[in-house]
Amino acid sequence: MASGRQKFTILDKALSKGKTEINISTFGFLFSEMVQYCQNRVYTVPEFQTKLSEMGYNVGVRIVDILFVREKNYKREIKLLNMLLFVKSNLWKTLFGKEADRLEHANDDERTYYIIEKDPLVNRFISVPRDKGSLNCAAFMAGIVEAVLNGCNFPCKVTAHWHKGTAFMIKFEDSVITRDKSVDGK
Repeated sequence: MASGRQKFTILDKALSKGKTEINISTFGFLFSEMVQYCQNRVYTVPEFQTKLSEMGYNVGVRIVDILFVREKNYKREIKLLNMLLFVKSNLWKTLFGKEADRLEHANDDERTYYIIEKDPLVNRFISVPRDKGSLNCAAFMAGIVEAVLNGCNFPCKVTAHWHKGTAFMIKFEDSVITRDKSVDGK
């Protein structure tokens, strides 16, 4: 007997169903273990941030699939500003439960944008030693943002800097700006 019911896999279920939040202390413990793992394998602060960014990139690659395959109401953006607003709002809400504080465009470079987060979740649980004073563990979040933008065909490099809290500097390739101008018809 053939039944008229379709079989659904776990990949077909939307993320918004069920409990979507995890305990903040669980996240803090997991992230502090990731930081310790990286700390034991590097010698300098830039290497440390690169390692955290690589870990974030691996998460971001999977987030792209989750956002656009499971969530039917999201659509892939083709305009740069719309994509940045998607990252600032939808991606941030999915990952951190709130929108990022601000999105800014650099005055001197048309390829550079900043997403500003005053108090990133990943920095709340980390106390930085004096010898690593410039370390910003939000490099992990920068890796996630870079992977999402690269996965959506907006090639860029994202880095985390201490400015107004944490500023994620997004530097797009020239091809992105050229494509965006041609879509606008400028």
